[in-house]
Amino acid sequence: MRHTSLAILAGGCNSAIARVATCALIALASMPAFAKGPRDVADTPLDLCSRTPDSNEEVRVSQTMLAGVPALLRIPRTVTKPPIVLWHGFGPPASESALMAALPLDDVPAIKVYLGLPLFGARAPEGGNAELARLQQADFAMRLFRPAVVGAADELPSVVAALKRAGCMSRSDAIALFGFSAGGASALIALEQHHVPVRSAVVLNASTGLSASVAALERATHQPYSWTPQSRALAQRTDAVHRAAEIAHGSRPPALLIVQGAGDETLTDQPAIELHDALAPYYRGARSENRLKLDVIADVAHNWAADPSSAAMLGKRVAQWYLQN
Repeated sequence: MRHTSLAILAGGCNSAIARVATCALIALASMPAFAKGPRDVADTPLDLCSRTPDSNEEVRVSQTMLAGVPALLRIPRTVTKPPIVLWHGFGPPASESALMAALPLDDVPAIKVYLGLPLFGARAPEGGNAELARLQQADFAMRLFRPAVVGAADELPSVVAALKRAGCMSRSDAIALFGFSAGGASALIALEQHHVPVRSAVVLNASTGLSASVAALERATHQPYSWTPQSRALAQRTDAVHRAAEIAHGSRPPALLIVQGAGDETLTDQPAIELHDALAPYYRGARSENRLKLDVIADVAHNWAADPSSAAMLGKRVAQWYLQN
């Protein structure tokens, strides 16, 4: 079953909408207003992730700020693995709460940390979706992709430091990562940067960098993007395929599952295949072939969360990867 994804990054739209305005801008206007949260929040509580011994809750959900980043923490009764940090996309699920609802991962005994991307949710600019549409039209790469996607990856070290201060992980823990769509690009950039230790990661229907995102945007809007020297440099910097050696750097590369829906018309399966093929020699060289997997799944659309059966199936596959790695 194919589903239309309404996304800033890019999304399909029907011809009736396209006749009125460009697909991506209509998508922004039609998306629900982003929930606003407090902009000034006290320091993260030191007992943020603690559970009272007599608590009968299987899962406790806590809304907080981690180094200024809005976060939802899903804390199971038993925690035996380091935290999983998850990023949503530009389109559904387009918030930390929507991603948590679609992918709770309760089978994994780890604290799940759902982060809000810059420019979304509590950090949406004044004007909300209309302002995001303006930023996209002005310069998708430099006004939207760089602050939201690269910005999310740049925030990760501070978020991890806050989790350590709050007692949510030990000083020696290596986190796990998850990213969907634009959030998948953030996860890949974080893997390239190596600013925090990452033991395992999953990217789902992910952009492999600015070039892949621009190609998707152009398919959605039927308008060419105007490249500049600055945006071309950003495209080179964020191209996960060309930076495969950096992602796989080290004697034991992070366990990486690349999940791609074959029914995704927003971000096609070609970049995912290219990424896997670029990474494979490095994983073989590190004798870690079993730590890299490409999973192209038939009939899964970009907006997988709109289909309960797809969401349930993906949740099981993603949870199994984290349990094994």
